[in-house]
Amino acid sequence: MTETAAGLLKARPLPLDTFRENVVMLARDNAVLRPERLAGARRVEVKARGITILASPVITDDRALLGADEIGLPQPAYHRLGVAPGERVTIAPARPPKSLDAVRAKIRGETLTPQMLAEVVADLVGHRCSDMEVAAFLIACASFMTAEETLDLTRAMVDAGTRLSWGERAVVDKHSIGGIPGNRTSLIVAPIVATHGLLIPKTSSRAITSPAGTADTMEVLARVDLSADEMRHVVETCGGCIVWGGRVNLSPADDVLISVERPLGVDTAGQMVASILSKKASAGSSHLVIDMPIGPSAKIRDAASALRVRKLFEFVAARMGVAIDIVATDGSRPVGRGVGPVLETRDVLAVLDNRPDAPRDLLDKSVMLAGRLLEVDPAVQGGRGEERARELVASGAARAKLDQIIAMQGPSPIRAELGELTHVVTAQRSGHVAAIDCLRIAAVARLAGAPTDPGAGLLLLRDVGDAVRPGDPLYRIHGVEPSEFRFAVEAAEEASGFALETS
Repeated sequence: MTETAAGLLKARPLPLDTFRENVVMLARDNAVLRPERLAGARRVEVKARGITILASPVITDDRALLGADEIGLPQPAYHRLGVAPGERVTIAPARPPKSLDAVRAKIRGETLTPQMLAEVVADLVGHRCSDMEVAAFLIACASFMTAEETLDLTRAMVDAGTRLSWGERAVVDKHSIGGIPGNRTSLIVAPIVATHGLLIPKTSSRAITSPAGTADTMEVLARVDLSADEMRHVVETCGGCIVWGGRVNLSPADDVLISVERPLGVDTAGQMVASILSKKASAGSSHLVIDMPIGPSAKIRDAASALRVRKLFEFVAARMGVAIDIVATDGSRPVGRGVGPVLETRDVLAVLDNRPDAPRDLLDKSVMLAGRLLEVDPAVQGGRGEERARELVASGAARAKLDQIIAMQGPSPIRAELGELTHVVTAQRSGHVAAIDCLRIAAVARLAGAPTDPGAGLLLLRDVGDAVRPGDPLYRIHGVEPSEFRFAVEAAEEASGFALETS
């Protein structure tokens, strides 16, 4: 029996990025899986080096692109299999993922067992689910998900990845529910807490639908894609770090869920709680402060919604062994002045450098959140955490700690300069700024190119309550690519995100 008849084809890497999806390319006349054999199957099973992935096949008629004895592997599939060019891989029609039975049960409104949720997570981590199947699971859970299911999902997500341990020491962390442009407190909180002497292994996400995630902003200053061993070395040396969680393999199923739920706009309380607590439990956190912004254009819109989310966080955290402190904060406006990685980094450094023009709201919020964490230390008297945090900023100690963390994580691999294309959005009439729409500001900044272009984004020039006259600047758009910059300008002129009321 020949190799091709046995289901073996030679791996050929292709310079194609299919994002998260596993896709493989086959010649129409390949000797293993003729197109007619795939008529009833949406995907194929590919095996190499003990690794199995499910992939969607595409067919080519170009013999110059792919031979009959080859399988074309775009970058995601190629890296997940870990094969060398020309190495033999096995291919066959794929059976549906086992967890699809659980997904169908959830669609019918059933409550899933811990075993069923574990099967779903295993298939997510194994990249055996298509985006369509992931979306079906997310939407079904959005319709109905019990607190016990949220707990079971959180546990399964933790068990499927790396779990860090730091001995007997208290390990603290802070996380924002998000939705507020410029809310880059983590880059200030982490060095404050580490300077004081508490351990804070800060793992953060990249932006998906926002203009910048914590990891995107930190990458302006330092490398963030550290391995687990590199992260541990930085934390043991500095007392803290600020790294991208995706490289460390903490709750890897969460990365798959996020990549699908955000474009869908699905962000339910159950998924949010499972996402955050699985990442923090995996990082070894014993104490966690949650920043919960509440406002008309934030993720949490009102007090009733905030109470429901708070109760769910408390339920799951208690059973995961994580002490949690949920802080309701003002989500009615952006924090700081910069929106986008480079501009947000400038705000952070202005605060830590004690510059007189530093955004006061970013300073005050950061020291408040850091203070809540510092009170985990038995030596800090109750109610004095914020005072201690402010002292560490004022003395320059927090800035020195950030510099140490930056040096240990290594130089940033990206070129991060402020975009030279600029446009000032102005007031069209007299009045005062009554409100700033966080969603609109974030949308304009993303249209400008943030965070793909770190130097793109917005610089806010007015705040709520400021008086303006026609022609007064509201904010400045920065861009790098002319086409994206033009889209942002057009969107801002159509709706600036600033609501003006007559004085």
